[in-house]
Amino acid sequence: MAKGEGAESGSAAGLLPPGILQAGERPAQVKKEPKKKQQLSICNKLCYAVGGAPYQVTGCVLGFFLQIYLLDVAQVDPFPASIILFVGRAWDAFTDPLVGFCISKSSWTRLGRLMPWIIFSTPLAIIAYFLIWFVPDFPQVQPLWYLLFYCLFETLVTCFHVPYSALTMFISTEQSERDSATAYRMTVEVLGTVLGTAIQGQIVGQADTPCLQDPNGSAVASDSANRTQSITSLRDTQNAYLLAAGVIASIYVICAVILTLGVREQREPYETQQAEPVSFFRGLRLVMSHGPYIKLITGFLFTSLAFMLVEGNFALFCTYTLGFRNEFQNLLLAIMLSATFTIPIWQWFLTRFGKKTAVYIGISSAVPFLILVALMESNLIVTYVVAVAAGISVAAAFLLPWSMLPDVIDDFHLKQPHSHGTEPIFFSFYVFFTKFASGVSLGISTLSLDFAGYQTRGCSQPARVRFTLKMLVTMAPIVLILLGLLLFKLYPIDEEKRRQNKKALQALRDEASSSGCSDTDSTELASIL
Repeated sequence: MAKGEGAESGSAAGLLPPGILQAGERPAQVKKEPKKKQQLSICNKLCYAVGGAPYQVTGCVLGFFLQIYLLDVAQVDPFPASIILFVGRAWDAFTDPLVGFCISKSSWTRLGRLMPWIIFSTPLAIIAYFLIWFVPDFPQVQPLWYLLFYCLFETLVTCFHVPYSALTMFISTEQSERDSATAYRMTVEVLGTVLGTAIQGQIVGQADTPCLQDPNGSAVASDSANRTQSITSLRDTQNAYLLAAGVIASIYVICAVILTLGVREQREPYETQQAEPVSFFRGLRLVMSHGPYIKLITGFLFTSLAFMLVEGNFALFCTYTLGFRNEFQNLLLAIMLSATFTIPIWQWFLTRFGKKTAVYIGISSAVPFLILVALMESNLIVTYVVAVAAGISVAAAFLLPWSMLPDVIDDFHLKQPHSHGTEPIFFSFYVFFTKFASGVSLGISTLSLDFAGYQTRGCSQPARVRFTLKMLVTMAPIVLILLGLLLFKLYPIDEEKRRQNKKALQALRDEASSSGCSDTDSTELASIL
C-alpha cells in the first residue's frame, strides 16, 4: 500500500480541508523525494510462510489421528477419550486470548514484541508433543497423562501461533504485500498438512494395528499365541507413532529457526507516536464491538466447524464405514495434495473477483462432494475422486480466513486510530472461537460413537456406529457450511470498501511518518479519518 511520498501527500490532502495544513509545509512536502514502495523479497515471504508449518503439521496430525490413536492404540475407553478431546481443545481455545493478553502487555525488544514468544516456546512444545504419543505402562493414569500433555502442548503451541498470526500485520505496512505473504503462508501451511499427513500416515500405516473381531465372529484371538502376537503388533504400532512424533518434532524446530532468522518485525509509523498501547480489556471491548469482525468470525466459525468435524472423524469413517482400513492415510494425502495445488488458484481468484465471492464459491464447492459421499456405496476409485475434489474446498477454507482478517483490522484502525496493540486480540479470539467449537464438536462426536456402541480395537463396528460416522462426516458439515454462508451475506467489507480503507489508511500512515507535520496536525488528521 505504500506509495511515493508525493502521491501520499496528495492522498492526505484530498482527505483534509484546505486550511488544516500550514501553508509553509506544503512546498516542503512537494519537494520531498518519493519513497520507494515497501516490498518484501521472495526470501522474506518464504521464511515467514515456513513459520506457519509447525502449527499446521502438528494440528493436522492431532486432528486426524489423535482420536483413533486414543481409542485403538492407547486403548482409552470412548468416554474418557471424549473428555480428553473436548477439554484439550477447550483449554487450547482459552489459552489463545490469555496469550493474546500477555502479548499485548509485552514490551518491544531487540528481537521485536512477538519473536521472543516464538523462540522460547519451541523447545518446550516439542517435548510435550512427543509425550502425547507415548503410552505409559500404568493404564490407570493414561487418561490423566494424555489430558495433561495435550493441554500443555496446546498451551505452548499457542504461544507460538498467536504471535506468529499477529506477525502478519508487522511484516509490512503494504496490504498487497501482506496478502501476497499470506498466500505464501497458506501454500506452505497446506504443504505442512501434506507433510504431516504423509509422515504420520505412512509411518503408522506400515504398522499393523491389531483388531478384535466381534465375539460372534470366527477370528477372535482366544489362545495365548494369538494374544502374544496381538500384544507385539500393538507395541509395533505404538513405536511407529513415537517415530512419527520424533520426525514431526524435528520439522517444528527447523521451521521455527527459519522463521526467526528470516523475518523482522516492523512497527506502524503512527503507532510509535503513541506512548502506551491500549489496555487489554478496553481493546477487547473495542474489538468485540467491531461489527465486521463479529460477522467474519461467526461465519468462519460454522464453516471451520464443518471441516473440523470431517477432519476429526475421517480416519474412523474410512476405516469402519467405507471399509478402507489400509487406505485412509492415502486418501488424506490425496486431499492435502489437491489443496496444495489449488491454493495459488484461489489466491488469483480472490484478487480477480474479490474475497466474498471466493468464500461463496470455495466453501460451497464442498457440499456436492459431501452429498455424494453420503449417498454412494463403498467404492475406492470414487472415494479418491471425491477426495481430490474436496481438496479444492479445503484450500479455500485454509486461505480465506487469514486473508480477510487483516482487512477487518485495517477497518478497525481507521475507526479507532488511537487504539493500537490490538492485533493479537483480533487473531487470538478468532482462533479461540474456532478451537472451542472444535472441542465441542470432537467431544460430542466421540460421545455419539460411545452411545452408538463403539467397540475399541474392533475389526468392524455395529451398523449404528457406521451410520453415526456417516452423519458426522457428511450431513452435519453440510448444514454448518450452509449456515456459515448465510452469515457471510452480512459481512460488509467488499472490494470497494477495501479500496477505500486502503487509501484512507495510507494517508494516515503517510501523515504520521511525515516530518513536516506536527503532533497536533496528526491528531486532527486521525480524527477526520
